Amino acid sequence: MPTQTTSNILMVRPANFGFNPETAANNFYQQRDNRDPQEINKIAQQEFDGFVGLLEEKGVNVVVVEDTEEPKKTDAIFPNNWFSTHEDGKVILYPMFSPNRRQERRKDIIEILMKKGYKISDIIDLTFFENDEQYLEGTGSLILDRTNKVAYACRSQRTHPIPLAYFGRIMEYEIVDFDATQLINGKVSPIYHTNVMMHIGTEIAVVCLDSIPLASEKLKVQEYLEKTGKKMIPITAKQKFQFAGNMLEIKNKDGGKLTVMSETAYQSLGQVQVQTIQRYTDIVVPNIATIEKLGGGSARCMMAEIFLPSV
Repeated sequence: MPTQTTSNILMVRPANFGFNPETAANNFYQQRDNRDPQEINKIAQQEFDGFVGLLEEKGVNVVVVEDTEEPKKTDAIFPNNWFSTHEDGKVILYPMFSPNRRQERRKDIIEILMKKGYKISDIIDLTFFENDEQYLEGTGSLILDRTNKVAYACRSQRTHPIPLAYFGRIMEYEIVDFDATQLINGKVSPIYHTNVMMHIGTEIAVVCLDSIPLASEKLKVQEYLEKTGKKMIPITAKQKFQFAGNMLEIKNKDGGKLTVMSETAYQSLGQVQVQTIQRYTDIVVPNIATIEKLGGGSARCMMAEIFLPSV
C-alpha cells in the first residue's frame, strides 16, 4: 500500500525571489512590497535557510537545490507546482498557468535526484496541455490521498478538468473535484489552488468546507474523507486567508510524523485545532512571513516531496 508521507523533501533556494504580477492575476494572497529586490531576496533566503534548518533538526532529509540566476524566476521557491514524484518511480511534469513560471521546470533537478540515488522509471510530461490553455499545477492543484488513491481538486483557471481527468486515468486515482470560492473585496472569486483550503495527512484532513458553495459537493468531500478514515479538522475562511489550509505532513528518519505549517497559519489556529493535530503528529512551525506576503504561497508550496524508490 502506498504511504502518505515521506522523509525526503526537495526545496529550491531562491536567487531572485519577489512579487510576480503574472500570478497575482488570480492569486489574491500576494501583496506588493516596495523594498529593494535584492533586500527582499536576501530576507527570503534567510527565511528559507531557517526553514531548512528546522526540518533537518527534526530529522528530515532535505535536498536543497540552488535556483539559477538566469532566467529570473521569482517563484522558483515553490517547486511543488511543476513536478511530483511517486513510489512507482514516476515523475510527472505539470502544465502551468503563468508563462514565466514554466521556466522553473529544470531537467537538471531531475538529474540531481538520480545522482542522489533515486530511481526514476518514467517521466510523464503533461505540459502539452499548455498549448490549449489547460492547466494542472501539481500538488497545488491536487491534494493527494496517496494511500487511498484519491485526488481532491478545486476547479479553477489553474486546475482544468481535462488534465485533471487525464491525471486520474494515468495514475489510477479517483478524482473528487469541486468548486471552491472566497470573498475578495466583496466579490466571489474561485480559489486558485486546492492546497490553500485543504490538507490531507495520514490520519487527519484539514479542510475549509465553508469555501465549497454547493451543498452536494461539500457532502461529497466529507463523505470521501469519512470513508477513507480521516479525522476532519474544519478551518474557517478567515483561517484559510492565514494559510491554515497550506500544511504538509512529512515524517522524520525514525518514522515520526510532522505537520509543517507557517507561523502565520499556526497563530491563526484555535487551541482545539492545534491539540487535535498534535494528537496525531508533532507540529513544525517555520517563520516565512516575507515569502508568504510576496509569493502568496506558504510552507506546503515550498516542499516537493520525494517518493521515488532508492536505486
